[in-house]
Amino acid sequence: MSVSSAALPPNNEPDRLRSLRAHEVLPTLIEPIFDEFVALTAQVFSLPISLISVVEEDEVFYPANHGMPGNERQPRVEAICSTAVQQSRAVVYHDVLLEQVATLPPEAVQAAQANDLRFYAGAVLRLPDQHPIGTLCIIDRQPRSFSATEQQVLDQLAALISQTIAVRHTCLSQARTVPDRWEQLRTLLQEELRELTALVRYLYTRHGVQIPVSAELLAQVERRLNDLHALLGEYSCS
Repeated sequence: MSVSSAALPPNNEPDRLRSLRAHEVLPTLIEPIFDEFVALTAQVFSLPISLISVVEEDEVFYPANHGMPGNERQPRVEAICSTAVQQSRAVVYHDVLLEQVATLPPEAVQAAQANDLRFYAGAVLRLPDQHPIGTLCIIDRQPRSFSATEQQVLDQLAALISQTIAVRHTCLSQARTVPDRWEQLRTLLQEELRELTALVRYLYTRHGVQIPVSAELLAQVERRLNDLHALLGEYSCS
């Protein structure tokens, strides 16, 4: 029986897995700060579900989860997120059940159908060595359009999560010489993420929900995300 190319691991799979484990990615993502990231992401795009996925050898784990309680892991072949890692790029499926299904393993389409999932957009999370480890993804239970500007903001959010993983790893590895550095940064990040989430909620309340998300709202989000990127740079511990 032939295997879909989307189900095959990337060529650098051994190096990718070694890097994922060396950076202790799964233990890192259990921290509550990453729940703040997915809650913000769902709010920005006015969608019910946002997840951080980590693609391991045989399974995909969801250590940060907004909107799909109980969805902690699934076989890798059933996860759309594994396609983004295999291709090492962002993927978008406006309607998983009707379009581009040839790029997905049949098991992934069946799993999406079983969970009543129709729209999927995922941006790749990368370690400093650029190995893809998983995705920041948004999901809807109905088909949805997704603009290039929306994808740009999703990519920016994924880059911030990737940067946070790397900075945390560096800070904790230097904890003897720079104690409490990570705790200070985590507190600041949580405050900034909650303020941005509240701002987005206010803007939607005032102006209503638009699909795709309005360029004005996205521009405000991008400016705040740039501030977060600068904050992470200040606390890089390098």
